[in-house]
Amino acid sequence: MIPEAREVHLSRKDRKVLEACCRSPVTLQRDLKRARIVLLAADGRSTRSIAKEVGVQPRIVSLWRHRYADHGLEGLQDKPRPGKQPIYTKTTDKRILKLLDKPPPQGFARWTGPLLAEALGDVDVQYVWRFLRSHKIDLVARKSWCESNDPNFTAKAADVVGLYVAPPAKAIVLCVDEKPSIQALERAQGYLKLPNGRALTGQSHDYKRHGTTTLFAALEVATGKIIATHSKRRRRVEFLDFMNSVTATFPNRKLHVILDNLNTHKKNEDWLKAHPNVQFHFTPTSASWLNQVEVWFSILQGQSLSGTSFTSLKQLKEHIDAYVNAYNDRAEPFVWTKKKVRQRRFKGRRITQL
Repeated sequence: MIPEAREVHLSRKDRKVLEACCRSPVTLQRDLKRARIVLLAADGRSTRSIAKEVGVQPRIVSLWRHRYADHGLEGLQDKPRPGKQPIYTKTTDKRILKLLDKPPPQGFARWTGPLLAEALGDVDVQYVWRFLRSHKIDLVARKSWCESNDPNFTAKAADVVGLYVAPPAKAIVLCVDEKPSIQALERAQGYLKLPNGRALTGQSHDYKRHGTTTLFAALEVATGKIIATHSKRRRRVEFLDFMNSVTATFPNRKLHVILDNLNTHKKNEDWLKAHPNVQFHFTPTSASWLNQVEVWFSILQGQSLSGTSFTSLKQLKEHIDAYVNAYNDRAEPFVWTKKKVRQRRFKGRRITQL
């Protein structure tokens, strides 16, 4: 049933606005129809005749007649619509973050999306995943860090970096360290061909151990070349024997030796008095990464030791020696590009001591 038609009285100002709306080529169709309905209603036309001319239902004509009669031009605008209320709000996000600060359920190493959804009880796991992605929170990836508490970190780091960036004239800068307990493991290995035709190298899980060796290495910063020897143990006596061989390699040269804070590297004043051309420089506590020979040890592991098999300890030593010789033939110095090394604390990060 169509409501009783409301009389529409237009002011001159409103009529100009509506007529201009009808003439404008950019007027939306919905606004054009509303303007025509009001103009025709102001001319005294009936609701049905207006509906037929504009091409709408009579109830639509009645609606806009009433809206204009009650509210004027503002009544021809759409009313704000509340829309669907979101299921999850900022309160839900805070609950997820608060839960991440707590330890995972007993028996689990870390939180997962399903575990978070289960603990929350009323949050879908898909929303949990979306929230974690939007905040760039990775529950699987692991990052380790080393925070030095050495009170002399800045001075020691500046000393070591200074030797890399601006070494003393007519002096040799060496990075010295040990790689202990390298195992001579014998494994069955070879190429495997998968059913899809792909071929890859593989090795068996079981192995036979033929002993271990400790590798003492010195990296010459200026050339990148390596001096290396093997030893059964990693004591002070073995370290000083290696340093004797190093000094013999560079007779009558001033040596600056970069070392980490291992006990066997310290308290060697008697040896240093007997070798006045040698000066030890120690990296800060928990900052052995400043020693460039650590980089070479990782290269040795990746290019020479990983995925190999040895039937004896002698074979392992010969294998490492052959790699050192080949490496020295094409050795290049590492380029130190970072001019400043600062000691920074973790700030604004969610680090919790458990």
